[in-house]
Amino acid sequence: MFFAKPDLYPAAGLYNLSHLLVVIILIILIIISVKMTKIKQKEDITKVIKIATIIVWILEIIKIIFNFLIGNISNVNTYVPLYFCSLLLYAGIFSGFCHGKLKRVGDVFLATGGLVAGIAFLISPGTSLGIYPLFHFISFQSLFYHAVMIYLGIIINKYTYVTVTYKDLKYYAFLLFIICMLAYFVNVIFNGNLMFINEGFGFFKLVEKYCGNLYPLIMIVGQMTIPFYLGLIIIKLIKK
Repeated sequence: MFFAKPDLYPAAGLYNLSHLLVVIILIILIIISVKMTKIKQKEDITKVIKIATIIVWILEIIKIIFNFLIGNISNVNTYVPLYFCSLLLYAGIFSGFCHGKLKRVGDVFLATGGLVAGIAFLISPGTSLGIYPLFHFISFQSLFYHAVMIYLGIIINKYTYVTVTYKDLKYYAFLLFIICMLAYFVNVIFNGNLMFINEGFGFFKLVEKYCGNLYPLIMIVGQMTIPFYLGLIIIKLIKK
């Protein structure tokens, strides 16, 4: 079951007892992880980011190989890491292994957009639990991945690894713009829907319905701004 193809076993599903238990367990594990993390200096957080980035990249590569093996090579939506949540992969590299403005780009995303994305996934993990059973690698990878986003966001803000201000929107928006442009071209060439900018998904179907042809532009601009400001609100709550 752990590496079974889709549809061989019933999907875990959303907003049921399994989903509720998973959310509760992950929240407990995140709290325990934060409590157990001993931070004495900023370099300790850098080490945590590096280790977390390496682990999520390994799991992401396994996910890509899995999709190749089950015949999803023509469906770029299933394995190309160009979704909003995929930004952890790149922001982790920038934050943990780079310096200067690139590091700032990574720091800002992990502190804001990454934290928001992780929380949003726990509320509605439609791309994993809606397709695969709970005890499946894809479900495990998705849940672990987004738990790491929340964990890093909390650690970074709790210990003031970076102080994010409204002026940092330019760093956040820069990363989002680059990924959205890459996703757009891949979508056009391979008929994909990465970053959900070509077609609405879930809640975004309503956005597409009312925005019509402006949907791609609104989706791009929205992702370049809204999660950043939501992240600032969450940061204030964490600081309290």
